Amino acid sequence: MLQSFNSTNSSMELSSSLTPFSKKLSDISFSSSLSPFPLQLYPQPSKPKNLRVLAVAVGPSQELPRNSPQRLLKELAHRKKATAPRKKVPPKRFILKPPLDDKKLTERFLNSPQLSSCLPSSKLNTADNTWIDEYLLEAKQALGYPLEKSDELGDDNPAKQFDTLLYLAFQHPSCDRTNARHVRSAHSRLWFLGQYVLELALAEFFLQRYPRESPGPMRERVFGLIGKRNLPNWIKAASLQNLIFPYDDMDKLIRKDREPPVKSVFWALFGAIYLCFGMPEVYRVLFEVFGMDPEAEDCQPRLRRQLGDVDYVSVEFEGNKLSWQDVATYKPPEDALFAHPRLFRACVPPGMHRFRGNIWDYDSKPQVMQILGYPLAVNDRIPEITEARNIELGLGLQLCFMHPSKYKFEHPRFCFERLEYVGQKIQDLVMAERLLMKHLDAPGRWLQEKHRRVLMNKFCGRYLREKYLHRFIIYSEQVQDAYENNRRLRNPATTAVQQALHGLSYTVYGKPDVRRLMFEYQVLSI
Repeated sequence: MLQSFNSTNSSMELSSSLTPFSKKLSDISFSSSLSPFPLQLYPQPSKPKNLRVLAVAVGPSQELPRNSPQRLLKELAHRKKATAPRKKVPPKRFILKPPLDDKKLTERFLNSPQLSSCLPSSKLNTADNTWIDEYLLEAKQALGYPLEKSDELGDDNPAKQFDTLLYLAFQHPSCDRTNARHVRSAHSRLWFLGQYVLELALAEFFLQRYPRESPGPMRERVFGLIGKRNLPNWIKAASLQNLIFPYDDMDKLIRKDREPPVKSVFWALFGAIYLCFGMPEVYRVLFEVFGMDPEAEDCQPRLRRQLGDVDYVSVEFEGNKLSWQDVATYKPPEDALFAHPRLFRACVPPGMHRFRGNIWDYDSKPQVMQILGYPLAVNDRIPEITEARNIELGLGLQLCFMHPSKYKFEHPRFCFERLEYVGQKIQDLVMAERLLMKHLDAPGRWLQEKHRRVLMNKFCGRYLREKYLHRFIIYSEQVQDAYENNRRLRNPATTAVQQALHGLSYTVYGKPDVRRLMFEYQVLSI
C-alpha cells in the first residue's frame, strides 16, 4: 500500500512539473507576418498525435521572412516540381524531332541544300578527330582530292564540310565508332541518300549512251556495275579496303562479312560527294577513281529479241557513244528549250512528232495540262523558244499517257519506258532529299522504310488517280477491256504513267518541277 502511495505521489509530482513547462512551450511560436503557428508537446511521447499545420495565403507583393514555414513549404514544393520522377520514355534513338512545316522546309531547301541534314547531330569528339588525323589524308589521296583541310574554305562553299562527311562515310556499322550515336546516325543517312544518287547518275549516263535501247538492258548494266557482289572489286581498285577493314584482309572474309560494310561505305561515299561537289564529281569518282568500264563483259545485258528501230535518233547521238566525260561536263546552251536538253532528246527523239495532231492532242491534252499546271512561266529571250518548248511538252505528255499496248508495234522506241525509267530515279532521289530534310534526327533505316512505303507501287499510282488523270491513258482495245474492272492490272499502269510524268518534268523544267508535282500538286503524305 505504501508502495502504491509513493508511485501515485511521484506521478503527481511529475505531472505538476510538466504542466508549467508545456505552458511555456505553448507560448513559443514561429513568427509570421499574419498569424502564429503554435507548437505543442504532448505528455505521452510514445503516442504522438497528428500535427495539423494550417497554411495562410500570403499576397505575392509581401515577402516572407527567411524562417517562415510558408516559405519553406513553397521552396519544398518548387523543388519537388523541378525534380519530379521522369516518366518512362522510349530510348533516345527512337525519339525524332517534330517535322518542319512546309514554309520552313521550303526556306531550308532554298537557302541550303540537303548538306545540313546529313551533318552529325553533335560535334565530333576526340576519338573522331583521332581517326581523321590518322586516315583522312589517305582517303582523300586515294579519291584524288587535295590534302588541305576543307574547313579553310568559305562558309558559302558546300565543300567546307567535306572532311566531316568523308569521315562519316567510312564509319560503317561494323567499325569501332558505330557505338557513337551521332556517327551511326549520320553514316546511315549518307548511305540512304547515296544509293539514289548512284541510280540516277547511271540511269542518265546509259540513257544518253544507248539511245536505242530499252530500260531493261540498262538496269542489267547498272546492276553489273554497282551490284553488291562487284563493289569489293571497286573498293580494292581504289585501295580503300584498309580504311574499311583495318584489322582484316578483305579477300579472306566471307561474303556476308565483306559485302555489307563495303556496300554501306560505297553508298555513303557517293552521298557525301554529291552533297559537296554535285553530280559531275560523282561521274569522275565512278569512272576514273574506281575505274568502272561500261563495256566490260561482266556488266553486259543478256541477249534478247528486239524489234528493229525505224526511227532516227538525234544528231548528237548518231554513230557516237557518249563517254562519261561528255555526260559529266555537258552544259546546255544558253537558249536551250529544256533544263536537260540532251536527256530529253534521248527519251523523245525528233521522229515522234508524227504522232501529233491526233484526237488525244486536241481532246485530252488541254485538260491534262490544266490539271498539271502546265505550261510553267519561263522568262525566255524570244517568244519562239517558249512556243517550241510548249509544243515539245505536249508531245511528251502524249507519250507519257500512251500505254505500250497501244504503240509497241507501231514504233519500238520505248519512249514511255525511258521516261518512266528516269522518272523513277529522280522521284526516288527527290523523295530521299525531302525525307532527310523533314526528319532531321531519323536514322537511315527508318528513312528507308518510310521511303519504301510512300513510293511503293501499290500506292504510288493513287496520287495520279486522285486527280482523275487515269481517264486519259491510251490503251489498246483488248487491254482496255481487261483493265476496266481489274484493279491489280490497272494500278501498276497508273504508277508507270505517274513516274513517266516525273521524268518528263525533270527533263523539261528540272528538279524543282518534280518537287512541285510530288509535294504541291500530288501532296504526298510523308
